[in-house]
Amino acid sequence: MRLVQLTVPTGKRETILETLDERRIDYVLTDEDSSREYTAVVYFPLPDAAVEPVLDELQEVGVDEDAYTVVVDAETVVSRRFQALREEYEDGDVESDRISRQELQAEADDLTPTFPVYAVMTIISAIVATAGLLLDSPAVVVGSMVITPLIGPALGASVGTVIDDEELFTESVTYQIIGVVLAIGAAAVFALLARMTNIVPPGLVLSNVGEISERLAPDLLSLAIALGAGVAGVVSIATGTSVALVGVMIAAALIPPAGVAGIALAWGQPAAAIGATVLVLVNLLSVNLAGLLTLWYAGYRPENLFRMGETEQRLRQRIVGLVVIVLVFAVFLGGITYASYEAGNFEQDAREAVESTLSQEQYEAFQLLELEVMMGDDYPFRSPEKVVVTIGGPPNGSVPELAETLSERVNRHADASVEVEVRYVTVLD
Repeated sequence: MRLVQLTVPTGKRETILETLDERRIDYVLTDEDSSREYTAVVYFPLPDAAVEPVLDELQEVGVDEDAYTVVVDAETVVSRRFQALREEYEDGDVESDRISRQELQAEADDLTPTFPVYAVMTIISAIVATAGLLLDSPAVVVGSMVITPLIGPALGASVGTVIDDEELFTESVTYQIIGVVLAIGAAAVFALLARMTNIVPPGLVLSNVGEISERLAPDLLSLAIALGAGVAGVVSIATGTSVALVGVMIAAALIPPAGVAGIALAWGQPAAAIGATVLVLVNLLSVNLAGLLTLWYAGYRPENLFRMGETEQRLRQRIVGLVVIVLVFAVFLGGITYASYEAGNFEQDAREAVESTLSQEQYEAFQLLELEVMMGDDYPFRSPEKVVVTIGGPPNGSVPELAETLSERVNRHADASVEVEVRYVTVLD
């Protein structure tokens, strides 16, 4: 429910009140003597779904955009006429649950802080995320997401497109680009300082850090996170519910990958930064794409109906552009996913080959204890580089040709030559 406070322009009092009466809307009118341009202030409650059509109708009868209009939450409204009004406008579909176009634009503006605050908070969140990644601490990484101010620009571009506010769209896109650059740059500088001052172990291998390695070679599942974050963000802002948790979800899709990209650059591994950077970009574009589609589906349209055709054309162009770019990145992520799939199949085949060999009569005294596939550093499309096979057997019972046999049989399942190391462990009965 909303309570609307509207200043009545000179000469429009009767017209506005007649419009409210025709709509069977309860109102309270007070005289206004602080300005010659406005003669009164009218207060009236409305269901959420009625705010936009009622304000649009009042604007048609003489209330221009410069009029002082305030829309606030109303906790309780006791009125039979209000209940009838709610039944008229609320029919249980998506459009009846959303806030008005005017409120949506105000929400999008409010979610984007001033540029100095935005820049400082983005840098701080990137530094905190980088520290959490280097420490392999999920708790610290999650903490960095809470302070990230990315939800405003991420959703502002979509809002600006569907309501034909090019200024909001341009500002939001600019903020997003600068935010990504600042996040990766801050992460790279902080990681480089941490490495040069030996705050982290000098021989730290990035692929051995769980929070980092999973973002160096992202897969297609990352798209689901970004698309879900975009839809959830738009639904939360459009229905007037809290966007704090959704902001964390959007930050989860952007800040940690940006931190990993910066760390890879600081470690002098630009190839390793490719996967994380692509993940940041595809997530950012996916959030915008999901936001555009969700807002249009929710029924948001430009204020000026004569601009509908132009806005729809612009919307289609931006959606098609985003879809094409996202698909290109999706193919890249699909390649990484396929490489990971192939590595998993190789590990399974290698294990079966070793077990099959050891099941032969001449090797019945031996058993497979562990098999580890070590991946190469050719990010983001990693492939098996070495297989370590640990077998157990009786004291002084090692067979010299077993290692050669295992190497030959394991390599049958590899696309390229793989080093096979066999470790023998004595097992006592």
